Amino acid sequence: MYMNDILRQKIKDLPSSPGVYIMYSCSGQILYIGKAKVLKNRVSQYFNAGVKTEKVARMVSKVYTFDYILTRNEVEALVLENNLIKQHKPPYNILLKDDKSYPFIRIDVKADFPRVEVVRKLKADGAKYFGPYMQGISSKDITDLIYSAFSLRSCSLNMGKVPPSHRPCLNYHIGRCLAPCTGSVSREEYKKQVDEVVSFLSGNDKKVEDMLKSRMQAASEREDYEQALYYKQKLDVLDKLVRRQVTALPKDLNMDVFAIASSGLNTVAAVLFVRGGKLLGGDKQVIEDVSPDEKSALSAYISRYTSQVGYIADEVVTSLPLDDEEAMAEYLSGLKGKKVNVLCPHQGVRRQLADMAQSNAKDFLEKSLSVRERHDNMTVGAMMQLGELLSLPRIPARMECYDISHVSGTDKVASMVVFINGEPARGHYRKFHIREVEGNNDFASLQEALSRRLAHLEEEENKEEKVGKEEEFEGENNCADLPQKQDVSFNSMPDLIVIDGGKGQLSSVLEAVGKWSEKINFISLAKREEEVFVPHQSEPVILPRDSYALKLLQRIRDEAHRFAITFHRNTRGKRMRRSSLEDIPNVGAVNAKKLLKSFGTIAAIRQATVPELMQVVNRRAAESVYEYYNGEEE
Repeated sequence: MYMNDILRQKIKDLPSSPGVYIMYSCSGQILYIGKAKVLKNRVSQYFNAGVKTEKVARMVSKVYTFDYILTRNEVEALVLENNLIKQHKPPYNILLKDDKSYPFIRIDVKADFPRVEVVRKLKADGAKYFGPYMQGISSKDITDLIYSAFSLRSCSLNMGKVPPSHRPCLNYHIGRCLAPCTGSVSREEYKKQVDEVVSFLSGNDKKVEDMLKSRMQAASEREDYEQALYYKQKLDVLDKLVRRQVTALPKDLNMDVFAIASSGLNTVAAVLFVRGGKLLGGDKQVIEDVSPDEKSALSAYISRYTSQVGYIADEVVTSLPLDDEEAMAEYLSGLKGKKVNVLCPHQGVRRQLADMAQSNAKDFLEKSLSVRERHDNMTVGAMMQLGELLSLPRIPARMECYDISHVSGTDKVASMVVFINGEPARGHYRKFHIREVEGNNDFASLQEALSRRLAHLEEEENKEEKVGKEEEFEGENNCADLPQKQDVSFNSMPDLIVIDGGKGQLSSVLEAVGKWSEKINFISLAKREEEVFVPHQSEPVILPRDSYALKLLQRIRDEAHRFAITFHRNTRGKRMRRSSLEDIPNVGAVNAKKLLKSFGTIAAIRQATVPELMQVVNRRAAESVYEYYNGEEE
């Protein structure tokens, strides 16, 4: 990378202190924010010659200058980095999706009669949170299990405002609620049930298992087999939960296990959740980051993840040893308000979990790469292949496709569909009502649509030419004749225009476009044999059936057909729904709608008097309607 003298000197003058560095583009945009234990060493890594991943090289190529903020230690740098990233949201930092949320179980132990709630946002409100729950054991499974074993309320009643005449619900009568709404249970007795639920959610399952077995047996003895089956199902859920217990881990341990995998271009992170000594599931996601190495990227992901999710486990296990392990532990401990261990294990069950998270990350990376590769082949790759197979003078980055839709020559419309870099650009789609063509004539309809589209392009070229001439004269107002609002679709020159049809449709279009056939490439795609016709060639071009180029043409052709049919149906529907009232002078669509709503039918309107009509519309419209329907009889 080329470095100017000022940038080179700034790198030399960097201090060997902890702090945060900020990379800027030439326009002043913040590209990246990072932290460092030694600023001089970390920032120099980005600009020194050496092996860099493609993402890092891409970011560095845009850096014009940088700035830095010194901190007293690495923990302060970590806090400042997170705050600045939240504020500025740089494009090259890890920014997790805003809608990323997990289901947690919340119990407000400070309330007089707390209930079990499922929430997706954690708050520092003194309540106890458990979770997240996913992948086989859902939050609903857990809450159903709790209500089947413990008699807690599930309602949202305000216990301080329950009237004396309040009657308990069905749950009280079937023994599934202690009914604190009736005052029949003390706070102390209710709290014992809450403490048992908290103990269960913390990993102690034995008491719940004994309670469910006892209730199942009792139901079976009184021949209430439906209730016995209910408890049997809850025991199955509990067994599934118990089997997720990780041996050699304390039953009350909450732990997050993080791993990362990168291909140089793509990076993915994986996390496993251990709650109450049980492996409850995990998550994987593609991340954007230009950290100089995977250790730094993993550290950045952990700080972003914990900041957004809001839940910090008692222990954080990483698949790679972090360079800022001690600082990360201190930072997370400060957020949680109690000690958090951060470690990269070398053996034992924690190492097994770290390896499992790493395997998940690698597997997800391979799958995401396959998806991305297929997407590239279907879009940019198909676009380039099409240019080669048809020997086009330039790659068809902007493609437009046209189709006609009508029924026996009525309600004729045309569609213009645009693909940019092989993908639909729906904001550029346009529709045409065919106005000048009589009867069923697709050739003439295509000519009209293309002529009107290219007329916009010619108008834009004339404006640019006029502005160019005016710029030769100093003191002229060069912007005087520019339009205030431009149509970005009509003003953009297409590289390739595709006609839905065969050789005849293409020939008729070329007759109408005149000089534009020399500036724009035209082809047509026939439906039956998927033959491609090009100008000045009698025989069609047969593209390989499995080629991405043909699939791209089929996609844009089918999209143009869909868009045209949808527009035609809407046009025809509006015409058929249009009332004859709208043909009457002084009425219009609004008054017609009012009259039909009030009278119900045209026959009733026909029989109404002027005073009756004036109760709905004004005198002028009422007299016009009466005259229209009764004038001839008079």
